[in-house]
Amino acid sequence: MKRFLQPVLLVLCGLGLLHVSLFTDLYLRYVKEGMRPLLIASGAVLLLLGLASAMLDKGQHEGPHDEEEHGGHGHNHSAMPRVAWLLLLPALSLLCYAPPALGAYTASRQPPKAVPEESDFDPLPATSPVPMTLSDFTSRVQQDREDQDIKGRSILMTGFVTPGGPGGSWDLTRVILNCCAADAQSVKVRIYGDPALPANTWVTVTGTWHPGGKLGTRSAPVALDARRVEKVDRPWNAYQDSLPPEARP
Repeated sequence: MKRFLQPVLLVLCGLGLLHVSLFTDLYLRYVKEGMRPLLIASGAVLLLLGLASAMLDKGQHEGPHDEEEHGGHGHNHSAMPRVAWLLLLPALSLLCYAPPALGAYTASRQPPKAVPEESDFDPLPATSPVPMTLSDFTSRVQQDREDQDIKGRSILMTGFVTPGGPGGSWDLTRVILNCCAADAQSVKVRIYGDPALPANTWVTVTGTWHPGGKLGTRSAPVALDARRVEKVDRPWNAYQDSLPPEARP
């Protein structure tokens, strides 16, 4: 690889990082929201390094060191290895190609994320339906041995469709990033009583807990009997287990 392509690669990588982190939300398909400032800083540093390297190379080529750089034998010993061409692919992909969002394909191939153990649960609000996250619903169904006021309550949750459950059921799903796409995990609630929409369709589901096992234990199914399923827009940051949009403060 010729020497002038080194700064070009740095500039392309820097522009790519700035593009996905400043002007789009595509960076959320790679890392969690809190890492955005680091991406912006990294993109700016790469861009500046590329520009500085280009200016230094230009000064060297205009100076009296050309012959020394080539070792006096017509060979460029500063050339980069050919494998460096592969760096063009991720650099260009950041600028020109949007990776597919993590969704039903990923969720269907991994077990549900284990929710943290809890012992104290606040009473559910008197509103109906009660807006909940999938993780909170899971915790209350399988860990709340005291109040168990989730039984018979109308619950409202939002996620995307992962089809393929037994008896025509399907999973309401959220993919959660702890740090980046490599450690993505999914949380799921099985939905009964309403036909599955196409995979990755974002929906809001209203329903009641699907009875089974013993509430407050692992034998209780993390499932809803759906009364209403409505399509919704994909949220801006889809990689969080958050409340339905209409229920957020």
